[in-house]
Amino acid sequence: MAKVTMPQLGESVAEGTIGKWLKQPGDHVAKYEPLVEVVTDKVNAEVPSPFEGILREILAEEGATVPNNAEIAIIETADDGAAATPAATPATPATAPTGPVVTSTPLQEAATAPAAPSPIVAVGPAGSDERGPAEMAPAATADPDARMTPAVRRLLREHDLSPAQIPGTGGGGRITREDVLNVVEAMRTGSYTAAAGAAAGPVPTTKSPVAIPVAPAATAPAGAPIEFPVGADEVLVPMTQMRKGIAAQMTRALAVPHAYVHMEVDASALVRARETAKRDYQAREGISLSYVPFVIKATVDALRRYPTFNAHWTEAGLLAKRRIHMGVAVAVDDGLIVPVVRDVDQLSISGLNRAIAEVAARARAGRLKLEDYGGSTFTIDNTGWFGSNLTMPIMNVPEVAILTMEAITKRAVVRETPEGDVIAIRPIMNVVLAIDHRANDGAQAAAFLRAIKAWLEGIGPETPVY
Repeated sequence: MAKVTMPQLGESVAEGTIGKWLKQPGDHVAKYEPLVEVVTDKVNAEVPSPFEGILREILAEEGATVPNNAEIAIIETADDGAAATPAATPATPATAPTGPVVTSTPLQEAATAPAAPSPIVAVGPAGSDERGPAEMAPAATADPDARMTPAVRRLLREHDLSPAQIPGTGGGGRITREDVLNVVEAMRTGSYTAAAGAAAGPVPTTKSPVAIPVAPAATAPAGAPIEFPVGADEVLVPMTQMRKGIAAQMTRALAVPHAYVHMEVDASALVRARETAKRDYQAREGISLSYVPFVIKATVDALRRYPTFNAHWTEAGLLAKRRIHMGVAVAVDDGLIVPVVRDVDQLSISGLNRAIAEVAARARAGRLKLEDYGGSTFTIDNTGWFGSNLTMPIMNVPEVAILTMEAITKRAVVRETPEGDVIAIRPIMNVVLAIDHRANDGAQAAAFLRAIKAWLEGIGPETPVY
């Protein structure tokens, strides 16, 4: 039997939550066919099956949070079927039960797990890989405590609750972490009732202080107006998994010494080139032509000249990267994610435009592939899409730089002519470069940004789109 394990879904990601199984026991699964949707701190991703065969057992139910490399399913492959030959069995007493002999298979070693998409590997808590399948699979028992993960049991103890007080919404009535936090918040606001709680178990009459009460995201969807219950002066806005991931990453990133360089780009040539090409491009490709691939092309040219910006910071020193994998910030309903377009130096402006459009569409639909994130070497953020003129970006560590492209706006600028200085109206775009000051200094950053500016201002009719 082949074991499917939880892959590492990005840098510094130690676990994933089973969102939805796309196949059920008994279904045939083709190799690389989407098998399960996994939710991480940042994204939802469809995990493909590493094997072809019959899905025999699901070891981690929907809603379960599983550490990297933990077993989540068992697939019977063709090799298993070929190896299954009838074996002679010794005679047994007439009273002995008959039926198939079930043998256990050894746990899969972590080394056989799918390769992580990044050289930086995050591991789960000590001993987390020793959790057996029975602890992750739905239990065929009426005991609610048997359907909980250790983290949920610990949460119940912290808030002095019993399983009988929590209505489970997970598979088979399993109690999830969100179920517990929902009851905790209901008790805090005084809205806990017998109908909202479990059918059995007394409602606590004392409300001990809750250190960090967090309600499930379902109680206040992102972007929804905040509703204050009658008599309440405050409402806790819950953190979604994505917001938790963003909070952790931003806290980690701001420990890095940031420095900023800002320049203005005369975007006249850029606007003219796009306007000239966009109508034919739309008709030929079926998608609109963005400014982003032009800026990426300019950035690639600068990264070749200043390779210390295409790198990761490590405690041992600067880890320079030969290949250029561009992180492209994409705003989604309740946060920001940074999928990756790989080997951007090998793509034309048209190829970049299509790759960005496709990965952004998958990101917004929650259908990113494993190869869509992790391992970026530099990041572009098109904050100008929202009308921003000046942004102070936070780096996507361990990268050592990030570039924002701001809104292109018409401004009055001074231009030199043979007759003297004149005031002209030009489309101007601000660009902001944030750097890790441990890796590079202001002089290098200014030179790098000046190279990007020169490329963009030097675009002409000869600049190829394809």
